[in-house]
Amino acid sequence: MLHLANAELTVDLLDPAAEHARLGPRYCWGGYIWQVSDPAVGTLLTGPEWPNPTPLPHNGQGLPESFRHSTTTGQPLLWDGAVGLAPGAGALGRNAQGDITVTTPCTWQVNLQADRAVFQTEQTVGRWSYALERTIELHGREVRSHSRLTNRGAAPLVLEWFAHPFFALQADGLQHVMLPAGTALPDNPGYILTGRELTLRRAFVGLHDGHLEHLGLPAGQPLGATLAHPRLAAVRFATDFSPYKCVLWANGNTLSLEPFLLLSLAPGESREWTLTYDFGASR
Repeated sequence: MLHLANAELTVDLLDPAAEHARLGPRYCWGGYIWQVSDPAVGTLLTGPEWPNPTPLPHNGQGLPESFRHSTTTGQPLLWDGAVGLAPGAGALGRNAQGDITVTTPCTWQVNLQADRAVFQTEQTVGRWSYALERTIELHGREVRSHSRLTNRGAAPLVLEWFAHPFFALQADGLQHVMLPAGTALPDNPGYILTGRELTLRRAFVGLHDGHLEHLGLPAGQPLGATLAHPRLAAVRFATDFSPYKCVLWANGNTLSLEPFLLLSLAPGESREWTLTYDFGASR
């Protein structure tokens, strides 16, 4: 495990060269924030299997991000026959059971400082070639995740990216989230949106009890959300881009807001973006 730390927080990052058992084809290996801790109150993030210390890589925990090789509905994006690509994880194939696996991981260069870690990789798989830089910074009680993806090949690079932050639930298993004015949510069995405030209809129980919905965010503006926390005054989550969609998901252990980007990079083109997590004062 790699670490950033100051007087306020510690950020644990997976080591992409040494912790393959925690990694897989779903999440980006470099810059994977596994946990954030406050010395006064302990761990601040959870996950679908929380508090299991060895969750399945597909589930994970903390603040992972994903460079998707296919859409969430299963349409292939970065696949050429039996060979696929998940930028930040590596070349993909399928095992005897038909499961997607990382066949050739990308190699990361890591520059680790006390409050800043830079992860850099580049890889060529089939007709695609890319460079990816992930920077994780700690400033006081704020954690920033910055990504820069560059298409270094001759073919277009078309994929989906999304963040999958796993926020803690309150002690009663519920959660309250303040969302941007104008957010819409269809009637559903999991959540209620009253004005700007999102709440759970009930506490979910365990790993397999939960619900997924799509938020209708106001067009043309970044996502900004404030979430309740059992040990902090609040957690503020923000993007510097307008998501093209945002998934809302929770189970009995966590709640996630998942902003998506649809990336279509021409040869030589780059795109960069930032996520900010502001962990409020402990209580």
